[in-house]
This record gives sequence, C-alpha cells and structure tokens, in this order.
Amino acid sequence: MRAVVCKEFGPLDTLVVEERPDPEPGEGMVRIDVAAAGVNFVDGLICQGSYQLKPPVPFVPGSEVAGTVSAVGPGVTDWSVGDRVLVFCGLGGFATHVVAPALSLVAVPDALDLGQAAALIQSYCTMLFTLTRRTAVVPGEWVLVLGAGGGIGLAAIDVATALGARVIAAASTADKLDAAVAMGAEATIAYEDEDLKSRARELSGGGVDVVVDPVGGRHAEQALRATRHLGRFCVIGFASGPIPSIPANQVLLNNRTLVGVDWGGWTFKDPLGNLALTDELMAMVAEGSLHPTEPATRPLAEAAAVMTGLIDRTVTGKVVLTP
Repeated sequence: MRAVVCKEFGPLDTLVVEERPDPEPGEGMVRIDVAAAGVNFVDGLICQGSYQLKPPVPFVPGSEVAGTVSAVGPGVTDWSVGDRVLVFCGLGGFATHVVAPALSLVAVPDALDLGQAAALIQSYCTMLFTLTRRTAVVPGEWVLVLGAGGGIGLAAIDVATALGARVIAAASTADKLDAAVAMGAEATIAYEDEDLKSRARELSGGGVDVVVDPVGGRHAEQALRATRHLGRFCVIGFASGPIPSIPANQVLLNNRTLVGVDWGGWTFKDPLGNLALTDELMAMVAEGSLHPTEPATRPLAEAAAVMTGLIDRTVTGKVVLTP
C-alpha cells in the first residue's frame, strides 16, 4: 500500500509517501480500501508536533476515511467484503488501506458518495455533538458561526439550520461568506471589515443565543459580548492561532455559559455514545435534513499542501485525499 508518513515532527514539507506492505485484519478487525480521506486542521497540527496528541514517530496521519471493506478478520460477522463504510480512525487514514475495529465502522447511506462521507464525520459529528449534547439549540434561536467558510463552519451552519436555528455566518472573505449563504446562513458578517459585536446584535435583534467558535483569537471576546441573556459560547478550537483570554465578568453578565467542545476526546471516553451520535447523523443525512457539500479532491502526494492551506486558512470548505 501507499501511505503518507510523518517521520519527525516539524515542517509539513518533510512528509513523504512510502510503499508499505498491505495490512491484514486481525481478530475483530476489517481492512478498508480507502476511497477518500478527509483532511482536517488538526492533522497538520499533529504532524508539526503542535497538538496535545503526539504519537510515536514514524506514523501515518489522517483520522477519517471512507471506502469499501476488502477483508474481514476472524470473529467479524456484521460486515462483508464490498460494504461501503466510513470510520474515524484517529491515525493512519492517509493511505490506500486502513485496518480498523469492526465495531467502529459506520455504514455509508446510498445518498452519500464516499468522498462526501470522508469529509463528513469529523466536522459534522463535532457540530452535532456541540449543538445537541454540549448544549441544546432550540428552534428559532440565533446561532453565530465564526470561521463560517471552513469545514467546521459549514457543518455548523448545516446542523444548526437542520435543528431549526437561524444562522449568522462570520468569515474573513467574500467567497467564504458566499459558501456559508449557500449552506443556509440567513445573514453574514465580514468580521475583518465590520464590528462583529454590534453587527451580530443588530442582525439578531439584541444578541445571539449561541456562538460556535473554531477560530479563537481576537474575535472571540467580541462574539461573547454579542450573546444575549443565557447565551452559550462554544469553544471548538483556535484555528487563528492565539488562544483568547476570556474576561470572566462577561461570562457572569447575562448569565452566559462557556461550553468546551472536544468531540475527539469524548469518542474514546464514550464510544457507545459516539456510535449513537454517528447513527443519528447518518439518519439525518439519509432523510435529507443535512446537505454535506462535495469536497475538493487531491492526491496523497499533496497532503502537506492541503494541510498547509488549512493551517493558514486559505482553504474554503472541505478537501479529501483520494488514493
């Protein structure tokens, strides 16, 4: 098989594509022929050694894949060769083949192609977890989404809209705001040119109910100040780099709530809960209430370039590697 390999933490251009023996599934495992592997912001951080997870080197990055089952190990009865599946594998996804526990596989609905499926699980599970488990969005509430043109941001818009919320999308460029509107955002804020707090309050009629913030940095406090009474500020990540310092008095005022969101960590602490979440997500996709976009595709050899684009925030939407 071919795989992208990180031999040492550091610049992304040190990644290499290597030939390795095809893996064989052991007890309770299956082998998947990878059709597409989703690329996420966190993948680049892990390769750079800038994330809390530091796997032993060398390793194959990539956490979400979709493909077809090509071999099943002893004891596997629920899956057969040819089944279309997706899996959150943590590591190992940027390759032509992945071996994963059979219990972690999710069937891909017929309505979803494998490229969409590979781009779906991390961003959409994060947002369904955020808006139904970490907080509960009520129909008619206003949700302000920062970084609205990225993979997480577009998923936030889609999930929030499916739950009956009204969405304000905030992003840095016109093309990202256009993508947000196409996904269902009701209003937009170009936060490099407009005052985020005052504009969000104006658009929502006094303040938003929920903030989804995967960006961090200088916009976070203004977004928090834009929330109304009992507003919830969901901390997803820090794509802009700086981790914001939130003034505690702004949390106290209006009985606001800070909500930490770490879907990836939760999956290991509550795997059965995550399976239920993923089943719920797939049902929403199958019934047409969610509308994941078709991702851009790149070959394995461009993994470093794609991760660089995610880290410097020049990528709009989702990108998958297609071995």
